[in-house]
Amino acid sequence: MAQPKIAIVFYSTYGTNHAVALAAAEAAEAAGAEVRLRRIPETAPKAVVEGQDAWKNQLEKMSDIPEVTADDMEWAEGYFFSGPTRYGVSASQMRAFIDTLGGLWGAGKLANKTFTATTSAQNAHGGQEATILGLYTTAMHWGCVIVPPGYTDEAIFNAGGNPYGFSTNAGGVDEAGKAAIAHQAKRLVEMTAKLVG
Repeated sequence: MAQPKIAIVFYSTYGTNHAVALAAAEAAEAAGAEVRLRRIPETAPKAVVEGQDAWKNQLEKMSDIPEVTADDMEWAEGYFFSGPTRYGVSASQMRAFIDTLGGLWGAGKLANKTFTATTSAQNAHGGQEATILGLYTTAMHWGCVIVPPGYTDEAIFNAGGNPYGFSTNAGGVDEAGKAAIAHQAKRLVEMTAKLVG
């Protein structure tokens, strides 16, 4: 199998999607991928971030992880995106990064790559599926090949049964969630390898 290049791209306010991204990176590497773990830059005003200890502390926890760049997006052959749901859509920080990629998209440099997504929300009906489907719509505009987990492994059922991508409530990732994330990441690596092999 070819060693596919996978970018794990995430935004995390309080740590849930950071945990998802770490689990995905570990699983993708174990599945044979070359992985770049990258965080989306914070765009909220500094005063707002520093006004919440949990937000400020989480940003400090991730300070060793490089911020994602257009070069990372061009380098990758597959994408694993993870970010929180805000009012039923992706957080503005994620959309702001996506909106910087027009040049790459226009040059066709995001096309023919694989794409999968995960999310979290305060509660199970907070727009999790809508957020993932919205990210897939963006990936379709790029010309990506969508790689959802579907119901291809028992781990999906054990983690709540979302066939579009792993989703969870805010507050962390349990062992069932880690297994579902690992399956989704491994599936992305396998599908990417088939495309680039």
